[in-house]
Amino acid sequence: MIIDTHVHLDDERYRDDLEEVLKRARESGVERFIIPGADPKNLKRAAEIAQNNSDVYFAVGVHPYDMESFNNEDFSDFINHPKCVAVGECGLDYFRLEGTNEEKEREKERQKEVFIAQIEIAKRHKKPLIVHIRDASRDSKEILLAHNAKEVGGVLHCYNADEELLSLANEGFYFGIGGVLTFKNAKKLLHALPKIPSEKLLIETDGPYLTPTPHRGERNEPLYTTFVAKKMSELLEISLEDIEKTTTKNALKLFNIS
Repeated sequence: MIIDTHVHLDDERYRDDLEEVLKRARESGVERFIIPGADPKNLKRAAEIAQNNSDVYFAVGVHPYDMESFNNEDFSDFINHPKCVAVGECGLDYFRLEGTNEEKEREKERQKEVFIAQIEIAKRHKKPLIVHIRDASRDSKEILLAHNAKEVGGVLHCYNADEELLSLANEGFYFGIGGVLTFKNAKKLLHALPKIPSEKLLIETDGPYLTPTPHRGERNEPLYTTFVAKKMSELLEISLEDIEKTTTKNALKLFNIS
């Protein structure tokens, strides 16, 4: 069995065939699904999907690209929902910074403020973090350590293969591995993967994004976690059954799912 620890089932691209998407995944051994929070306007739909499906859970959070939508009221409305299992995806993303150097620095500081605010919410409510990091490894790590995120731990979603972040395994953090692992140009991730303790590995799709080979160019969906698991098994020379068991056990533990 596999748990897709990061799939945006609340995305519009699943609206017309969500039940079929879930059915295909279940029939292939995907047993649980976690919807991350990214844009607050989708939170209500994420909660409804989780409420209507016993095997679906969700998180409340604000992606760095949507940081101007950050509002404490969204968290207070949803964080105590029985199917809410985490805070995030939150973090830092410097990939799309635009404007003058001064404007870029202002945006970085605002991203940091919103990230720190969500860490504090997670600690207050004792929920793990789903952390998004892109082109911002050092700042992200410094913030996680400085603000004692170890209290709740979490997952580095779509782990970016920066080996500087591997030490966070000792700080209660797991590493979300998705379709990028199957890409021909994923050399850094192929090199970093064996260095991740097996008890810290998670599987995800980030659907509808980052579709694995051999389906690149199509919409990603939870069924395709099977390709990630198979590639992980091949690279680590661990049986597929053990990969599935280990990553499932890890996910249940991190997200406190019985």
